[in-house]
Amino acid sequence: MRPNTTKRLLKDGKPAVGTWLNLGSPLAAEWLGHVGWDWLNIDQEHGAIDASLTQSLLQAISTTDATPLVRVPWADPQAIKRALDAGAYGLFIPTVESRDQAEMCVQAMKYPPLGKRGLGGSRRQLYGGADYVEHANDEILVILMIETAEGVKNAREILAVEGVDACFVGPNDLSASLGLKPSLNPDDTRYDEALTTIFDACKQNGVAPGLHTPSGEAATRRIEQGWQLIAVSGDGGLMAAAAQRELQAIRRPVEPEAIAAQPAY
Repeated sequence: MRPNTTKRLLKDGKPAVGTWLNLGSPLAAEWLGHVGWDWLNIDQEHGAIDASLTQSLLQAISTTDATPLVRVPWADPQAIKRALDAGAYGLFIPTVESRDQAEMCVQAMKYPPLGKRGLGGSRRQLYGGADYVEHANDEILVILMIETAEGVKNAREILAVEGVDACFVGPNDLSASLGLKPSLNPDDTRYDEALTTIFDACKQNGVAPGLHTPSGEAATRRIEQGWQLIAVSGDGGLMAAAAQRELQAIRRPVEPEAIAAQPAY
């Protein structure tokens, strides 16, 4: 089976950096994959991306070395099964708030005897290899998202479930749940305390800690703090930021002194 390079990075205690795919463009996904991200995540929860488009996006990512991941719409075995059978090498499961939910997610993502995932689908083997079923339980990345105050309270129990590989914080949703203004980088002690609780629970249970960041600079700071599974912005945000930067460079007022110093041709 094709190895899950992102899972190996996390197991080795190293950072794995990727970005979010919200636009639903296979060409954008392919382009970003060739940039060199460790992983790309297809957002089914908030993006206008159904099962058919997800498969096209996964096919585009498979032309690159990036690990193909999917955030399913909700913690549901049917959504989990369809994303995995289409070729996802790991799933972000949103809004996990209890140990029971965590156990259900792991069960849905693992083949028997470790879980209850059904045997079916064709593309999983086209991407993963003929021996996919034999090794999928070891290679597929189980990522539980803690993004509410209730999830923070139960973080230690959630992340103690066997089979969980990583935990990922959704800063906007966590901020809102804590009564704060939604932000990818909140400046509030309540948010910082929640992050510390999640981070400590990850370390206590041997789970890789992760979170979403707004920029490469913010991602670097989090990596220095020990966070591993790092998302930087998303396809739309990256495109808009690059376009805005170039447009500002064009429209930036030129100082009179700079004009005077230019050679006259």
